[in-house]
Amino acid sequence: MKETFDVIGVGIGPFNLGLAALIEEKTTLKSAFFDETNVFQWHPGMLLDGTDLQVPFLADLVSFANPMSQYSFLNYAHVHDRLMSFFFFNRFDVPRKEYNAYCHWVVTQLNNCHFGKKVVDVQYVKSDACYQVTVEDSDKTEHYYCKHLVVGTGSEPIVPANVEGGLNEDIIHSSSYGFYEKEIKKAKSITVIGSGQSAAEIFYKLLDDQLEEQYELSWFTRSPGFFQLEDSKLGQELFSPTYVDYFHNLTYEQREEALPLLGNLRNGVQQKTLHKIYDKLYHRSIETKQSPALIQAAIEINQVKTSNSGDYLLSGKQWQEDQSFTHQSEKVIFATGYKPHIPDWLSAMMKDVKMESESEFAVTRNAELIFHDQRENRVFALTNLEHALGTSATNLGLSVERNVRIINQLANQKVYKESPGPVFQQFSHKG
Repeated sequence: MKETFDVIGVGIGPFNLGLAALIEEKTTLKSAFFDETNVFQWHPGMLLDGTDLQVPFLADLVSFANPMSQYSFLNYAHVHDRLMSFFFFNRFDVPRKEYNAYCHWVVTQLNNCHFGKKVVDVQYVKSDACYQVTVEDSDKTEHYYCKHLVVGTGSEPIVPANVEGGLNEDIIHSSSYGFYEKEIKKAKSITVIGSGQSAAEIFYKLLDDQLEEQYELSWFTRSPGFFQLEDSKLGQELFSPTYVDYFHNLTYEQREEALPLLGNLRNGVQQKTLHKIYDKLYHRSIETKQSPALIQAAIEINQVKTSNSGDYLLSGKQWQEDQSFTHQSEKVIFATGYKPHIPDWLSAMMKDVKMESESEFAVTRNAELIFHDQRENRVFALTNLEHALGTSATNLGLSVERNVRIINQLANQKVYKESPGPVFQQFSHKG
């Protein structure tokens, strides 16, 4: 008789890792989580020195569900004799490298996380009321069975389609910057494209080392400016379960209209990073009386191709003035964001799912796909959710609240308290 799990998770990023930890700590659910990488990896190409999470340490894998959990960040700091130094660090955020180390530490304590195993197919076996999950590792293919499925396949870099020859060691996405940094800094000219936190962090590191390496440095964005991330206390309340309740209850059309207006909650640069950049620019300009870098917004890059001199020609326009634009650079870094990674087997499943658009599936408040056949075997999606749950769908803290809802639904009981508490704003007009 084949072994059947209560739930299988596909992908082990922070969302599914937190789910795995919460399941193992306080439930009897039989679970397994698979990831194709050999070890846990959280944006390994962006674990840069001096960079921090954009959310407080309380948005770890478990604290919003259970502050007393053995898998909390504070317990990690305690176990590793870092609690006193973290106390004197006196900050609410933590370095990205330490968050990654914390996640690694949690992984080592769990029995339900399995790496080096790639999920290549999932089929619904209606007669057995289960999902068959096909997994490949280095030397064999195995089949696992589960009542319910959680898809946490994360995101993938948005790669510009107009790059001649595609990405290479000279033209990269920001997600792999750390792997190429040393070689990049040997170039005579470097260009960063994008206006979010990753673009700003990379630009600052390049600016910081510019005097030593003596390269020309440029920073372009299609956005009309280099804007600050919205991090005011009232503004941040839109990253709350209360707001997600409100947003999810809007019509699809209302949600689509609202999403662009919420962009500054996630897209933009932290104030401290912008200040560090400006201060460096100011100090560097004292003797030269000019900017050490070319910085320009409203620049739309339409094509990148090899030039006669062996470097790359970027062409496009300043879209506000509708003026053509060209620029040469030996290295190009696209910090152009990410899009949901939807595996082929999940795309094939979409014919059985209620859709809100051609690519956006309908989900419940608990991130459950809505099947036409109203099957009891649930599939929860932790990616491609912004249209349904708002810009906060990728927020680390809210992922814990979402995981709590999923666990309570799977266990059919209140294992964890669902709400971490109210906020001060009221979002719905009650008349």
